[in-house]
Amino acid sequence: MNILVTGVAGFIGYHLAKRLLSDGNTVYGIDNLSEYYDVGLKKDRLAHLQAQAGFTYQFLDISDRALVLQLFQTHAFDAIVHLAAQAGVRHSLKDPWTYIDSNLTGFVNILEGCRLQPVQHLVFASSSSVYGANTKVPFSTQDNVDYPVSLYAASKRSCELIAHTYSHLYAIPVTGLRFFTVYGPWGRPDMAYFKFVKAISTGQPIDVYNFGKMSRDFTYIDDIVEGIVRVLHHPPQAVLATTFPGPDAPQSNARYKIYNIGNNHPVDLLYFIEVVEKALGKTAEKRLLPMQPGDVHTTYADVEDLMADVGFRPATSIETGIANFVEWYRAYYGES
Repeated sequence: MNILVTGVAGFIGYHLAKRLLSDGNTVYGIDNLSEYYDVGLKKDRLAHLQAQAGFTYQFLDISDRALVLQLFQTHAFDAIVHLAAQAGVRHSLKDPWTYIDSNLTGFVNILEGCRLQPVQHLVFASSSSVYGANTKVPFSTQDNVDYPVSLYAASKRSCELIAHTYSHLYAIPVTGLRFFTVYGPWGRPDMAYFKFVKAISTGQPIDVYNFGKMSRDFTYIDDIVEGIVRVLHHPPQAVLATTFPGPDAPQSNARYKIYNIGNNHPVDLLYFIEVVEKALGKTAEKRLLPMQPGDVHTTYADVEDLMADVGFRPATSIETGIANFVEWYRAYYGES
């Protein structure tokens, strides 16, 4: 297959492209090398991919309507995995416009490309953040997600609704994936686990929000990639299904599906820090701080749909995943 991967220099995009290439696909990757975090890390990921046969990279900002249109006019793709987005809950409090440009305008540009140049399947990244402050756990794709608590979450939920609309109007097979706290080698420096390892390694204190009374469904990158690949080869069919649940819910026969991809096993933040300390052989100095705006107490994925449809559920333990990350971190940054 010839597969377009947007955000290919990003954490998930890099690992996915590597897997798709190893499976014998050709990958056309686009990325605008955003300065949200270390561009050098993104370029190093790209260098690994560019050394492999079957990979093509184009510098492209998906919010540029004309350039995205040109891409679809000059290339034909069998499938698309759309991962390009402005990430980060806390950053959305500081720079809301970037989230509109990248996450909404950019996604509509990709959907328009699919309308003009049909594909077998469009898979896009959503987020566990759409569940907002839901207290019912585990989070199910059947739960109400109409009350986001950050602009990032609102942008991701908006993408889900826009995707359903395009699927309904233009018969585009579309699947959205709600990722749960992805971590692992080559990860994002803005994520807590990366910050913890960096700070503890250099003897700096770490910021622990809500005084450590939080839990996350940490999901290892290899499990995320396996889930994406399986879903990619399983486009949704046009069957009557309750897409948006509730007593007054409409029925949808669009070729549209949402899955959670999470470890189905939330980990307490303080235990998570213990695992990091053990992997590093060092003790953290903790600064216990209140909850941050837009943050949530817990995330916990119900993955029964994923298991039923593609026969997969993530299972990498936090101990194994963090050990792998620390090994990569030390090798990449030359630390012992």
